[in-house]
Amino acid sequence: MAKTSAKARQAKRERMVAQYAAKRKELKAKGDIEGLQKLPRNANPTRLHSRCSVTGRPRGYMRKFGMSRIAFRELALEGKIPGVTKASW
Repeated sequence: MAKTSAKARQAKRERMVAQYAAKRKELKAKGDIEGLQKLPRNANPTRLHSRCSVTGRPRGYMRKFGMSRIAFRELALEGKIPGVTKASW
């Protein structure tokens, strides 16, 4: 489980990226580099990092399910993820 502060910081960045998305797009279209530099750093989408929605773990993230490999495995074995079954051959 990730620290609560790390999850909160990531959520804050996501809100800021959404808040400034239109303004960033407008400034990029104009080519206003100085205007872009005046925006907060956390408004840049490249500063976001994918985190598990269940535990907040930043590594081993699976985009299709939005969670880490560990959380995915636990939920899949419990049968809580539709369409996912354990492989057998």
